[in-house]
Amino acid sequence: MQTLLLLVGKTNDSLLISLMEDYTQSINRYQRFEIQIIPELKNKGKMTENIQKQKEGQLIVEKIKGGDWVVLLDEKGKSFDSIGFSKYLNSKRSSSHKRLIYIVGGPYGFSEEVYAIAHEKIALSSMTFSHQMVRLFFLEQLYRANTLLNNEPYHHQ
Repeated sequence: MQTLLLLVGKTNDSLLISLMEDYTQSINRYQRFEIQIIPELKNKGKMTENIQKQKEGQLIVEKIKGGDWVVLLDEKGKSFDSIGFSKYLNSKRSSSHKRLIYIVGGPYGFSEEVYAIAHEKIALSSMTFSHQMVRLFFLEQLYRANTLLNNEPYHHQ
């Protein structure tokens, strides 16, 4: 199964980009993984939050195909510790879905249309993080889950 991280808007911080590239390369040693970026909307300063979420939502929905399992990274989602997330990831790998898609929305979250197509939501924390930082935190946890599943000494208890 391929795993995809779908991001709304690009990251401009060169340090974050470098760390994300490092984790992406490490994750690809364990599984087929890629990041796709939905470009930021133009003239979003003239849009209300709801209009921006709707337009971003349309672009997200266009990326989803039949057979995909869609997981939103959302502060109201289910929480895992790192071991629990590795077990979750392992269970998803053995499913019949073609792609496992994790989505990080824009700064205002997701539209109702995106919530409607999602199969589940996962929270990285009960704290709120910028949508830029969430990308890095999620990649680290995905890498950690893979090392746990392969009994490698990255995670300490």
